[in-house]
Amino acid sequence: MRIARLTSADLHWREDGDAKGLPIVFANSLGTELRLWDKLIDRLGGEGYRLIRFDKRGHGLSSCPQAPYTMDDLVRDTEELLDRLGVSSCVFVGLSIGGMIGQSLASRQPERVKGLVLSNTAAKMGEAAMWQERIGRIRDGGIESLADPILERWFSEGFRNGDECLAWRHMLTRTPTEGYIGCCEAIAGTDLTAATSALRLPVLGIGGSDDLASPPALVRATTDLVPGSRYVEIAGAGHLPCVERPDAFFDHLMTFLKEDLHV
Repeated sequence: MRIARLTSADLHWREDGDAKGLPIVFANSLGTELRLWDKLIDRLGGEGYRLIRFDKRGHGLSSCPQAPYTMDDLVRDTEELLDRLGVSSCVFVGLSIGGMIGQSLASRQPERVKGLVLSNTAAKMGEAAMWQERIGRIRDGGIESLADPILERWFSEGFRNGDECLAWRHMLTRTPTEGYIGCCEAIAGTDLTAATSALRLPVLGIGGSDDLASPPALVRATTDLVPGSRYVEIAGAGHLPCVERPDAFFDHLMTFLKEDLHV
């Protein structure tokens, strides 16, 4: 295990693939940790890329500062981690809140992000009142009290009926309450519409046909903010298509890397 001791948090991170290859950085969704990408990393391992993933603050094996967090907090953590790892240029793959981190990072440091994959995310995700209601319910009953409706938004019905879904439920409910709430606060306070509209870099948007957390139309609308972007939709997948449909996710990512970025 590797821990980067940063200014305001300690981040758990992992590196796979070719240490000399182009860095691809993966950022996770709310309520998950870096194992979110296991199936995709397995498929990318022989492609010659440097594959970096991390647990954002309040998740997985990273430290859990007291809530609330801001999007700036999460992006500064990411910037510091990439500085520590010597990553001056990368492709950034972000899912849900990870995609919001990616949008903000590309806006703040355009020289650092040469390509951006926005999976099941948006420039603005929901209304602040909705997030505050969720925070209140978690304060009262814990994440366990909302686990079933969250999983309904995360996964297609077929996946929820399978054995693997139970492991994702455990991952969700073991997320530190303070970390989950902190990131909810960051999402509630963020609207990246103007910043993302100003981006000028290759962008791939990925939606899931059965995603109830970030519906495909929302992902497409965010992707379309960037001129020349590409949007794809994965049939039969919910909010975490890299888990439900890793082969399709891999194929779309490789097409983006080879045809849009030529790497």
